[in-house]
Amino acid sequence: MIINSDSWQLLRLLQLTSPALPVGAYSYSEGIEYLCSTGSIQTEANLCDWLRREMSFGFITNEAAIAIRAHQATMSDDMATLNYWNNWLSATRETEEVRLASWQMGQSLMKLWWQLSEHQDDRSFINKSINKSISELLPTAKDNAQGKGCNYAIAFGLAAASLGIDPSNTAVGYIYSWLSNLVSAAVRAVPFGQTTGQQVIFRLSTDILNSSQLALNRLDKELEWCGWGMSLACANHETQYSRLFRS
Repeated sequence: MIINSDSWQLLRLLQLTSPALPVGAYSYSEGIEYLCSTGSIQTEANLCDWLRREMSFGFITNEAAIAIRAHQATMSDDMATLNYWNNWLSATRETEEVRLASWQMGQSLMKLWWQLSEHQDDRSFINKSINKSISELLPTAKDNAQGKGCNYAIAFGLAAASLGIDPSNTAVGYIYSWLSNLVSAAVRAVPFGQTTGQQVIFRLSTDILNSSQLALNRLDKELEWCGWGMSLACANHETQYSRLFRS
């Protein structure tokens, strides 16, 4: 049976962006829980405004741009560039909480990626020659504690490239998974239901596409953002008295 390549790519993208992906994203709220507790986010409009601003001015577009660079480095088997952007991303994190969360999720995805590669076939992993070199180069969970973690955006771009997902869909998938996770966190922290959460995602569809296009077109010298609001929320969340989510 002939399988359409676009359908195959879609299938792999759906798996990589699934809430069931065992990377621990559901356990982080990126400050959303703190903002809910202080009353900054209490309505659907509040949540939409916050997420839209983050996609327009915050760090998420840069993260997607780094995922694209990791994608390109993987396709060209350029380990030096992969390491460079991983170190760059770690150095530009504004809070320890955000950096540690990125490392934990990145390590979890790398572990999953390696386990999936054991069941690879010609359609699943298009660049098999890089598997061994990447597994030796990227850090382990032990390295995370020593400040050498693999960021989630790097792991996502690497996995997307090896699974045959193109750069455009990689950017859309990365931003969508980020958005859906934060909406899920807000639904659990704010008194509105899952239907409202889905309405928020639906309303922000154009913003997801705009942010992903910015990520694809962003040059190295344009990797800048204004995310101090989220950074302060993440830092304050660590000392919040009662929490559902990790810092």
